[in-house]
Amino acid sequence: MGVEVRTEAVTKSFGSQRIWQDVTLTLPPGEVSALLGPSGTGKSVFLKSLIGLLRPERGSIFIDGTDITTCSNKELYEIRKLFGVLFQDGALFGSMNLFDNVAFPLREHTKKSESEIKQIVMEKLELTGLLGAEGKLPGEISGGMRKRAGLARALVLDPQIILVDEPDSGLDPVRTTYLSQLLIDINAQIDATILIVTHNINLARTVPDNIGMLFRRQLVMFGPREVLLTSEEPVVKQFLNGRMVGPIGMSEEKDEAQMAREQALADAGHYDNAIDEIEGIPPQMKAQPGMPARQGLERRRNRVLEIMHTLPPAAQAAIRDSMEQTGGMPARSVPASDAATQVLPAYTGNSPQYQGGGYDTTVRHPQTGR
Repeated sequence: MGVEVRTEAVTKSFGSQRIWQDVTLTLPPGEVSALLGPSGTGKSVFLKSLIGLLRPERGSIFIDGTDITTCSNKELYEIRKLFGVLFQDGALFGSMNLFDNVAFPLREHTKKSESEIKQIVMEKLELTGLLGAEGKLPGEISGGMRKRAGLARALVLDPQIILVDEPDSGLDPVRTTYLSQLLIDINAQIDATILIVTHNINLARTVPDNIGMLFRRQLVMFGPREVLLTSEEPVVKQFLNGRMVGPIGMSEEKDEAQMAREQALADAGHYDNAIDEIEGIPPQMKAQPGMPARQGLERRRNRVLEIMHTLPPAAQAAIRDSMEQTGGMPARSVPASDAATQVLPAYTGNSPQYQGGGYDTTVRHPQTGR
């Protein structure tokens, strides 16, 4: 089973440039989460911080209860064995064939025999649809195959946490869907905690159990997928719909004057030819027939029911609809009118308080506070 990953008020800078600050969130064990945000908001930096490749200036990062910001290099080395990481480009060694690329972590970090290594590598290559390609070099295969080879290598140590950095980068929509399905199937098979960093809206809407978003050096919000997908926050709606009108600009941020000009143009019908706004919540991608049931789904169901009363009414309604369709909604639930909307302040357009940062935007468990 996957393990819990939790950050508390982590802040990261490079020199005088603040990347993000006071980021607090919890990746529930065995669930699939996605982290969204415009380019340049530090999503990949966040992944590297979780695995200890980068150290934040402030805050704590707990991996299965251990704060990796304070542990020794030896302890960090052991904790990293819990991780499998799929980087944007697959990060394969160009001089090694696929078999040796996938076998590398086993040869580097274990004392397994070559026969054991061969068995494991071939299993992972079969899982990722690469049987028959093991003798090819990375330069001889497509970008999609390199991504799958990188995923096979990330899986050979049977990780409890899988970090995936922009799986759609360089792939067409069809291959992205295949890779998304593969991640769901892997979660069903090994119950790993998965975090996907992505710009792909279709992936974000259909794959994860939980979604978060970074913007203006802050975590705008993080929680069950229904919270973000029903959010009325301007930055969230703009990002999910890929529109020009909203707080996000070409250089990430817009001033109030530019936002007002664009809104006036929108009101005048200038953007009528834009893509229609996406409405509703699509069904979540399921593991393929023949795969084990996703254990994380049952844990998520119980967890979400416990925090239902803290969620916004629109998210509550979406959760009820989803659970009723799958037969998972109990007869008695908290009425939407009784909901305390405690997804704490997110981006509000021109809020001066937001500019200062420091909000804890995590949807928290009402009993444990986590």
